[in-house]
Amino acid sequence: MKILVINPGSTSTKLAVYNDEKPVLLRTIVHTPEELSQFDDVLEQQNYRKRLVIDEVRRAGIAVVFDAVIGRGGLVKPLEGGVYEINDLMIQDTHSGIALHNHACNLGCLIAHEIASEISGCRSFIADPGVVDELNDYARISGSPLMNRICIWHALNQRAIARRYAAEIGREYEDLNLIVCHMGGGISVAAHQKGRAVDANNALDGEGPFSPERAGSLPAADLIRLCFSGKYSEKQLLKRIAGKAGLNAHLGTNDVREIIRRIEEDGDRHAELILDAMIYHVAKNIAAEAAVLCGVIDAILLTGGLARSEYVVGRLRRRIGFLAPVFCFPGEDEMEALALNALAVLHGKRQAKEYR
Repeated sequence: MKILVINPGSTSTKLAVYNDEKPVLLRTIVHTPEELSQFDDVLEQQNYRKRLVIDEVRRAGIAVVFDAVIGRGGLVKPLEGGVYEINDLMIQDTHSGIALHNHACNLGCLIAHEIASEISGCRSFIADPGVVDELNDYARISGSPLMNRICIWHALNQRAIARRYAAEIGREYEDLNLIVCHMGGGISVAAHQKGRAVDANNALDGEGPFSPERAGSLPAADLIRLCFSGKYSEKQLLKRIAGKAGLNAHLGTNDVREIIRRIEEDGDRHAELILDAMIYHVAKNIAAEAAVLCGVIDAILLTGGLARSEYVVGRLRRRIGFLAPVFCFPGEDEMEALALNALAVLHGKRQAKEYR
C-alpha cells in the first residue's frame, strides 16, 4: 500500500510517502514569513501548500498515485480518538469557522482530501487530531457553569508513543495506565487509562504548565483586569497567551537550547529561574494526573522536542520519579503514526470512523 502523509505546521509542511510501513520519502518544506504574508488567512494557503507537496513528490521521482492520503487532523468538533475518513461535513466544518482556532493543522484534511479526490480509488483520512476528547465527566467540570473544560493536546504523538511503549514491553496500550507528557512549543499532559485519555489539558491557549510559547494557566482575576485595562487589544492579548508567552515572553526566545547555553556559559540566574519554574510546573501537572489514575501508574512517558534535553529531563525525573518509572521518547512520531493509522484501515485491522 502506498500512502502520502501531510502534516502542516505554522511555518512548515512535513510530507512523507510510505510503501506499507517503509518510508521512501521524508521532507520538510519550510515557509518563510515573506511567503506566507501574501495570505490573509491560514485556509487561503491550501492551494499553495498542496502544489508544493505535489512538486516535492514528483521531484523525488514518485508517481502521484496513492492508495490513501492522510493528513494531520484539524481543530474541529471534539471527537473520540481513532482514524476518520474525511467527508463533506468535516470539510464544511473546517471552512465554516467551527474550527476552534485558525491553526495551520486545519489544512491537513483539506489538502489530503483534495489530492485523494484527484486519484482513482484513493481514500483520505485524518487520525487522532488535537481535539480528541475522551475526558471523564469530572474532568469537564470547571468552577464556573459558564464554561466547561476542554482539551486541545498532542493526541496523535501521545497515543503513538503510548502504543510504542506498550509494544516494547509486550503489552497492549489498552491494558496500561500511563501519564504521557509532550513537551514542544506547547506542553500537554494526559492520563491514559486503559486506552482512553480521560484527562488532558488545553495546551494551546490557556491551561496547564507554561511552555516555550504558551502562558498555560493564569490568575483569572488578574487576566480579567488586564482585558479591561485598555492597554492591549484582543488580538494582542491572545498572542500573550499563545505565541508571545511562556519562555518567549520572559526571556525573548523559545529556544531552550539557547536558554541552557545562557545558564551554563553566561551564568544567567534569571534564565535559570524561569526555565526551572517551567520544569517545576510541568512536574506539578504530571503529579496531578497521578491523582486521576488513583496512583495506579504503569509508567510516565516523556516525549516531544524538549525530551532531548538532559537538563529538562534530569530535573523532571527528580521531581516525578517517585510516582512511576519514567521513560523518554525524544522528538515526535507523528508522520509514522499517521502512516500506520492509514495502513491499519487499508488492511482491515482498524475501522475508519465517521465524522458527524
